Amino acid sequence: MTRSAVPALLPVVPFVGAAVAAMVAVVSPRVARWIAVVAVAVVTVLAAWGLARSVESGPLVHPMGGWAAPFGIEYVLDPLSAFIALLIGVIGLFVVLYPTRVGFGIEPERGVFLHAIVLLLLGGLLGVAVAGDLFNLFVSLEIYSIASYALIALGGPAAAVASYRYLLIGTVGSSLYLLGVGFIYFTTGTLGMDSVTTTLGGLTGSPTTAAATALVVMGLGTKMAVFPLHVWLPDAHSHAPPAVAALLAAVQVKVAAYALIRILLDVFPPRYVIDDLPVLDLLVWFGLAGVVVGSVIAIRQTDLKRLLAHSTVAQIGYIAVGIGLANSQALIGALLHVVNHAAMKACLFFAAGAILEQARTKKIPEMTGLGPRMPWTMAGFTLAAISMIGLPPTAGFFSKWYLVSGAVETGNWFVAVVIVGSSVFTLVYFLRVLERIWFGTPESSGAHTGDGPGGTPSVVEARPAIVAPVAVLGISVVVLGIVNFAIVREVLDPVAIRLLN
Repeated sequence: MTRSAVPALLPVVPFVGAAVAAMVAVVSPRVARWIAVVAVAVVTVLAAWGLARSVESGPLVHPMGGWAAPFGIEYVLDPLSAFIALLIGVIGLFVVLYPTRVGFGIEPERGVFLHAIVLLLLGGLLGVAVAGDLFNLFVSLEIYSIASYALIALGGPAAAVASYRYLLIGTVGSSLYLLGVGFIYFTTGTLGMDSVTTTLGGLTGSPTTAAATALVVMGLGTKMAVFPLHVWLPDAHSHAPPAVAALLAAVQVKVAAYALIRILLDVFPPRYVIDDLPVLDLLVWFGLAGVVVGSVIAIRQTDLKRLLAHSTVAQIGYIAVGIGLANSQALIGALLHVVNHAAMKACLFFAAGAILEQARTKKIPEMTGLGPRMPWTMAGFTLAAISMIGLPPTAGFFSKWYLVSGAVETGNWFVAVVIVGSSVFTLVYFLRVLERIWFGTPESSGAHTGDGPGGTPSVVEARPAIVAPVAVLGISVVVLGIVNFAIVREVLDPVAIRLLN
């Protein structure tokens, strides 16, 4: 391990940026937005540098105050945490660059503390990624949760109710996780991840260890929105403003998935949850249930954002299945799907924001004929939808390929069939949307045709600031598919081998 300030800077930069942005926003909310942009850009560069450095020469460690673990708090940046940190930075940059009024539903002048809260959310997510002890992970978990409650409520009265419901359920999840950490501390006398691993090695038969495992899994499973602990997600994501929904679906639930991978496969003794407890088997079955239930409910939706929210439940199911199968191919598929789904779902929610801005609707039947009128937005939406379905050479195909390969490798043919079959469900609900936007005519469907001259449609393409994130992310799902072999070879394959052996 190499000592470096980078692991600590990743959460510190957005936290300091949040404080500065909050003070500046009282005078100029627009300047506060650019402070947020600079802070997130710095984080993205640091995460990219940290990923390259950790892959090349091993983990980077920063003991806070000079106190090394287990007596002090350590921030650790290894290839897996750097991979997640880079994802948070990139998606966060898209979110803060997206126009404030369209992305968050409020005028820039009125969003006084908006970007400070966004930076708090990103700082909490980054804190989870680099945390080297279980309690510090909990603190960061709570920081990003509290910030997300505030951001979700910006969507209006229904969003406020969804935020309150998420607060109640999220508090239960956090409490379960903290109780599990307490059991670990009572058993081992330490909270540092490395020292917990060493101490728990001789306590794998203890009922306290089993209880701690169950509590941690339920707590993080709630934050991750694994079926059936997902009940907060559909309302929270569908009623939240588009940029907030993109941030939550793309990275927030993925950070909880990262924490689950880190604790189950890296903190607990090697193969404890594989050989001694049925935890991973349960993750597979609950993940499969989420894939099926989320997909089936998505088919029935007429609200685009609600369709995307239920689709997220299904996509989280894929990640849970990859974790639960616990072999190299499946874990690579789960980690690859973390980044692939982030790009796909952020693109789709940003496109939904553009549609809401230009056509003033979230209803799928009212989107008939939008394709020719908003070609760039709908092209990005289409690329992301194709990737969600899993068609090559888009990114979604390759993460599903690794998941199916992992299922076949372990002889779980039923899992492989469900994953392949779920793509048919995804095809059904996205094909219904794509057929309307590209081939439907407003006149024949009864959809709103606008009030332009002579009765022509008034809906036109959104301005470049709105379209650019959709276009870039749409292209990225193809690029990620083409370069996935490099991501797997350089980062994910070594990570999977280390975690499973």
